[in-house]
Amino acid sequence: MKSYILLIDDEALVRQTLTQVLENEGYEVHCAPEGREGLRAFHKRQPDLVISDILMPTMEGIETIMELRILSQDCPIIAISGGGRFGEIDFLAVAKELGASATLSKPFETEDFLQTVASCLAGKFAGPELSPGRPKIAA
Repeated sequence: MKSYILLIDDEALVRQTLTQVLENEGYEVHCAPEGREGLRAFHKRQPDLVISDILMPTMEGIETIMELRILSQDCPIIAISGGGRFGEIDFLAVAKELGASATLSKPFETEDFLQTVASCLAGKFAGPELSPGRPKIAA
């Protein structure tokens, strides 16, 4: 049975590209353009994995991750961002602390992205304390 992935990103090109990459690997993908819509989709059908951008309008990724962790402690989350720092704040590090299983900095290599997805689905990155120590990836 193929894994169901919820992809939350405000950039249409990123959603389209990552969806194509994931579907080519046999995953089923549902997309949402921002956090609130992503949470509604999560309520309708809990995915096997959530991939969420951090910097989005309306409901950004940090808040989305916090809400997802309230809904499920078990669903792995990959936080992605191309704008990883704001002053002294590293958004991807904050995402890990708040429950992201892994983080990727945009832009990232397809192989690294797919390896991170597979590792999260296999339970290798079950929570922030098990986050990968390898370089971050992004789209």
